[in-house]
Amino acid sequence: MNLHEFEKKIGYEYKDISILETALTHSSYANEKGNGHKYNERLEFLGDSVLGFVTADYFFNNMKDLPEGQLTKLRAAAVCEGACCDYAKQIDLGDYLFLGKGEQKTGGRERASILADAFEAVIASIYLDGGTEEARKFILRFIVPAVEKHRLSFKDYKTVLQEVIQKNPEEKLTYVLVGESGPDHDKRFEVEVHLNSNVIGRGTGGTKKHAEQEAAREALELMGL
Repeated sequence: MNLHEFEKKIGYEYKDISILETALTHSSYANEKGNGHKYNERLEFLGDSVLGFVTADYFFNNMKDLPEGQLTKLRAAAVCEGACCDYAKQIDLGDYLFLGKGEQKTGGRERASILADAFEAVIASIYLDGGTEEARKFILRFIVPAVEKHRLSFKDYKTVLQEVIQKNPEEKLTYVLVGESGPDHDKRFEVEVHLNSNVIGRGTGGTKKHAEQEAAREALELMGL
Protein backbone atom coordinates (compact mmCIF):
# COMPACT_ATOMS: atom_id res chain seq x y z
CA MET A 1 0.00 0.00 0.00
CA ASN A 2 1.22 3.50 -0.80
CA LEU A 3 0.72 5.36 2.45
CA HIS A 4 2.19 8.58 1.04
CA GLU A 5 -0.43 8.51 -1.70
CA PHE A 6 -3.10 8.25 0.97
CA GLU A 7 -1.54 11.20 2.84
CA LYS A 8 -2.05 13.33 -0.27
CA LYS A 9 -5.63 12.12 -0.59
CA ILE A 10 -6.53 13.14 2.95
CA GLY A 11 -4.45 16.33 2.92
CA TYR A 12 -2.38 15.52 5.99
CA GLU A 13 1.31 14.63 6.25
CA TYR A 14 2.26 12.46 9.23
CA LYS A 15 5.25 13.01 11.47
CA ASP A 16 5.04 9.30 12.39
CA ILE A 17 3.51 7.40 9.48
CA SER A 18 3.45 4.15 11.43
CA ILE A 19 0.34 5.37 13.24
CA LEU A 20 -1.41 5.69 9.87
CA GLU A 21 -0.42 2.12 9.03
CA THR A 22 -2.01 0.95 12.28
CA ALA A 23 -5.17 2.93 11.52
CA LEU A 24 -5.49 1.16 8.17
CA THR A 25 -4.83 -2.33 9.56
CA HIS A 26 -7.84 -4.56 10.18
CA SER A 27 -7.72 -7.22 12.88
CA SER A 28 -7.96 -9.98 10.24
CA TYR A 29 -4.63 -8.85 8.76
CA ALA A 30 -2.99 -8.57 12.19
CA ASN A 31 -4.18 -12.07 13.11
CA GLU A 32 -2.60 -13.49 9.96
CA LYS A 33 0.69 -11.72 10.68
CA GLY A 34 0.73 -12.76 14.34
CA ASN A 35 3.43 -11.70 16.82
CA GLY A 36 1.27 -8.97 18.33
CA HIS A 37 0.87 -7.05 15.06
CA LYS A 38 -1.00 -3.79 15.74
CA TYR A 39 -4.46 -3.14 14.31
CA ASN A 40 -6.97 -0.31 14.43
CA GLU A 41 -9.62 -1.17 17.05
CA ARG A 42 -8.13 0.96 19.85
CA LEU A 43 -7.74 3.88 17.45
CA GLU A 44 -11.33 3.41 16.35
CA PHE A 45 -12.44 3.81 19.98
CA LEU A 46 -10.61 7.12 20.30
CA GLY A 47 -11.62 8.37 16.85
CA ASP A 48 -15.29 7.81 17.61
CA SER A 49 -15.02 10.19 20.59
CA VAL A 50 -13.04 12.83 18.67
CA LEU A 51 -15.56 12.69 15.81
CA GLY A 52 -18.47 13.08 18.24
CA PHE A 53 -16.88 16.01 20.07
CA VAL A 54 -15.81 17.94 16.95
CA THR A 55 -19.21 17.43 15.34
CA ALA A 56 -21.12 18.49 18.46
CA ASP A 57 -18.88 21.55 18.85
CA TYR A 58 -19.44 22.56 15.22
CA PHE A 59 -23.22 22.17 15.41
CA PHE A 60 -23.43 23.99 18.76
CA ASN A 61 -21.52 27.01 17.46
CA ASN A 62 -22.95 27.16 13.94
CA MET A 63 -26.60 26.18 14.40
CA LYS A 64 -27.68 28.48 17.21
CA ASP A 65 -31.35 28.31 16.24
CA LEU A 66 -31.65 24.53 16.71
CA PRO A 67 -32.90 23.10 20.02
CA GLU A 68 -31.03 20.34 21.85
CA GLY A 69 -33.26 17.56 20.50
CA GLN A 70 -32.60 18.43 16.87
CA LEU A 71 -28.88 18.93 17.53
CA THR A 72 -28.76 15.44 19.03
CA LYS A 73 -30.51 13.89 16.04
CA LEU A 74 -28.31 15.77 13.59
CA ARG A 75 -25.14 14.68 15.36
CA ALA A 76 -26.38 11.08 15.43
CA ALA A 77 -26.97 11.22 11.67
CA ALA A 78 -23.56 12.79 11.08
CA VAL A 79 -21.55 10.17 12.96
CA CYS A 80 -23.54 6.97 12.34
CA GLU A 81 -22.04 3.97 10.56
CA GLY A 82 -23.70 4.84 7.25
CA ALA A 83 -22.39 8.40 7.29
CA CYS A 84 -18.84 7.33 8.21
CA CYS A 85 -18.91 4.71 5.47
CA ASP A 86 -19.88 7.45 2.99
CA TYR A 87 -17.03 9.68 4.19
CA ALA A 88 -14.61 6.74 3.84
CA LYS A 89 -15.71 6.13 0.26
CA GLN A 90 -15.08 9.79 -0.60
CA ILE A 91 -11.37 9.21 0.04
CA ASP A 92 -11.28 5.65 -1.37
CA LEU A 93 -10.34 4.39 2.07
CA GLY A 94 -11.13 0.78 1.20
CA ASP A 95 -8.34 0.72 -1.39
CA TYR A 96 -5.71 1.38 1.31
CA LEU A 97 -6.79 -1.07 4.00
CA PHE A 98 -4.62 -3.94 5.18
CA LEU A 99 -7.05 -6.86 5.27
CA GLY A 100 -6.68 -10.57 5.86
CA LYS A 101 -7.11 -12.83 2.84
CA GLY A 102 -10.53 -14.00 4.01
CA GLU A 103 -11.85 -10.46 4.43
CA GLN A 104 -10.52 -9.48 1.01
CA LYS A 105 -12.27 -12.42 -0.64
CA THR A 106 -15.60 -11.66 1.04
CA GLY A 107 -15.72 -7.98 0.07
CA GLY A 108 -14.18 -6.43 3.16
CA ARG A 109 -12.99 -3.37 1.25
CA GLU A 110 -16.64 -2.44 0.63
CA ARG A 111 -18.11 -3.54 3.98
CA ALA A 112 -19.76 -0.60 5.74
CA SER A 113 -18.69 -1.57 9.25
CA ILE A 114 -15.02 -2.00 8.26
CA LEU A 115 -14.94 1.29 6.33
CA ALA A 116 -16.67 3.23 9.10
CA ASP A 117 -14.36 1.82 11.78
CA ALA A 118 -11.26 2.58 9.68
CA PHE A 119 -12.47 6.13 9.08
CA GLU A 120 -12.72 6.67 12.84
CA ALA A 121 -9.26 5.13 13.28
CA VAL A 122 -7.82 7.57 10.71
CA ILE A 123 -9.36 10.45 12.69
CA ALA A 124 -7.62 9.18 15.83
CA SER A 125 -4.31 8.81 14.00
CA ILE A 126 -4.44 12.44 12.85
CA TYR A 127 -5.46 13.57 16.33
CA LEU A 128 -2.55 11.73 17.97
CA ASP A 129 -0.01 12.76 15.34
CA GLY A 130 -1.05 16.37 14.74
CA GLY A 131 -3.42 17.46 17.50
CA THR A 132 -7.02 18.57 17.83
CA GLU A 133 -7.02 21.27 15.14
CA GLU A 134 -5.69 18.96 12.44
CA ALA A 135 -8.32 16.37 13.38
CA ARG A 136 -10.99 19.08 13.34
CA LYS A 137 -9.96 20.24 9.85
CA PHE A 138 -10.13 16.67 8.54
CA ILE A 139 -13.53 15.95 10.12
CA LEU A 140 -15.20 19.19 9.00
CA ARG A 141 -14.10 18.49 5.44
CA PHE A 142 -16.85 15.85 5.46
CA ILE A 143 -19.39 17.16 7.98
CA VAL A 144 -19.85 20.66 6.53
CA PRO A 145 -20.66 19.59 2.93
CA ALA A 146 -22.93 16.82 4.24
CA VAL A 147 -24.99 19.34 6.19
CA GLU A 148 -25.00 21.91 3.40
CA LYS A 149 -26.22 19.35 0.87
CA HIS A 150 -28.91 18.15 3.29
CA ARG A 151 -27.50 14.64 3.21
CA LEU A 152 -27.99 14.47 6.95
CA SER A 153 -31.54 14.24 8.19
CA PHE A 154 -33.27 15.06 11.43
CA LYS A 155 -35.61 12.15 10.79
CA ASP A 156 -36.10 9.42 13.30
CA TYR A 157 -37.70 7.00 10.82
CA LYS A 158 -39.28 4.82 13.52
CA THR A 159 -41.03 7.84 15.04
CA VAL A 160 -42.25 9.06 11.65
CA LEU A 161 -43.59 5.61 10.76
CA GLN A 162 -45.32 5.30 14.14
CA GLU A 163 -46.99 8.68 13.61
CA VAL A 164 -48.27 7.55 10.19
CA ILE A 165 -49.64 4.26 11.53
CA GLN A 166 -51.26 5.88 14.60
CA LYS A 167 -53.81 7.52 12.28
CA ASN A 168 -55.40 4.05 12.18
CA PRO A 169 -55.60 2.94 15.85
CA GLU A 170 -56.44 -0.68 14.98
CA GLU A 171 -53.12 -1.11 13.14
CA LYS A 172 -50.12 -2.49 15.05
CA LEU A 173 -46.41 -2.10 14.28
CA THR A 174 -43.82 -4.59 15.49
CA TYR A 175 -40.09 -4.98 14.82
CA VAL A 176 -38.86 -8.55 14.48
CA LEU A 177 -35.21 -9.64 14.56
CA VAL A 178 -34.98 -12.24 11.77
CA GLY A 179 -31.23 -12.67 11.37
CA GLU A 180 -27.92 -12.20 13.13
CA SER A 181 -24.52 -12.89 11.60
CA GLY A 182 -20.81 -12.16 11.88
CA PRO A 183 -18.26 -12.31 14.69
CA ASP A 184 -18.72 -10.32 17.91
CA HIS A 185 -16.62 -7.38 16.65
CA ASP A 186 -18.57 -7.14 13.37
CA LYS A 187 -22.16 -8.20 14.10
CA ARG A 188 -24.87 -7.64 11.48
CA PHE A 189 -28.53 -7.63 12.43
CA GLU A 190 -31.50 -8.07 10.09
CA VAL A 191 -34.88 -6.73 11.17
CA GLU A 192 -38.36 -6.76 9.62
CA VAL A 193 -41.06 -4.26 10.50
CA HIS A 194 -44.53 -5.82 10.50
CA LEU A 195 -47.82 -4.02 10.09
CA ASN A 196 -50.16 -6.50 11.78
CA SER A 197 -48.95 -9.73 10.09
CA ASN A 198 -47.55 -8.15 6.91
CA VAL A 199 -43.88 -7.35 6.34
CA ILE A 200 -43.67 -3.70 5.19
CA GLY A 201 -39.92 -3.12 5.44
CA ARG A 202 -36.56 -4.78 6.02
CA GLY A 203 -33.29 -3.37 7.26
CA THR A 204 -29.78 -4.40 8.30
CA GLY A 205 -27.26 -2.69 10.53
CA GLY A 206 -24.43 -3.05 12.98
CA THR A 207 -26.89 -2.71 15.88
CA LYS A 208 -30.53 -3.75 16.32
CA LYS A 209 -31.53 -0.08 16.62
CA HIS A 210 -29.84 0.81 13.34
CA ALA A 211 -31.46 -2.17 11.61
CA GLU A 212 -34.87 -1.09 12.94
CA GLN A 213 -34.32 2.46 11.63
CA GLU A 214 -33.40 1.05 8.21
CA ALA A 215 -36.50 -1.14 8.18
CA ALA A 216 -38.70 1.86 9.07
CA ARG A 217 -37.00 3.94 6.37
CA GLU A 218 -37.72 1.28 3.74
CA ALA A 219 -41.35 1.06 4.87
CA LEU A 220 -41.77 4.83 4.51
CA GLU A 221 -40.17 4.72 1.06
CA LEU A 222 -42.55 1.96 -0.05
CA MET A 223 -45.42 4.13 1.19
CA GLY A 224 -44.12 6.99 -0.93
CA LEU A 225 -43.24 9.10 2.12
